[in-house]
Amino acid sequence: MTRGPEDPTRAALGFLVGKAALEEGHDVSFFLAGDGVQLLRDAVLDNLTGLGTGRLRESYDALAAGGARFYLSGMSSAGRGVVEADLAGKPAEFAQPQRLVQLALDHDRTLAY
Repeated sequence: MTRGPEDPTRAALGFLVGKAALEEGHDVSFFLAGDGVQLLRDAVLDNLTGLGTGRLRESYDALAAGGARFYLSGMSSAGRGVVEADLAGKPAEFAQPQRLVQLALDHDRTLAY
């Protein structure tokens, strides 16, 4: 996902689709890059609502409870001030582009938002 708080509908849609996939029994992983890394900040999770795509916090909580993993581009995070404290208690970690390539190869399907 590269969409962030500047595009709340598409950002929330990505999490909503991930939640639906999880509910269908699929393994779900997210690689957040660009402005998308900001989506795991608590202030964003608590306040972002997409038009017709719901509250980001509700989808995130369901994803986290269901075992979804979140990988944040280390370079995008550094450029936007996202730090380790923003990930505390979340099933998330900083990653390099090689992780994105590995995720794409390991999964049957890849969706982009």
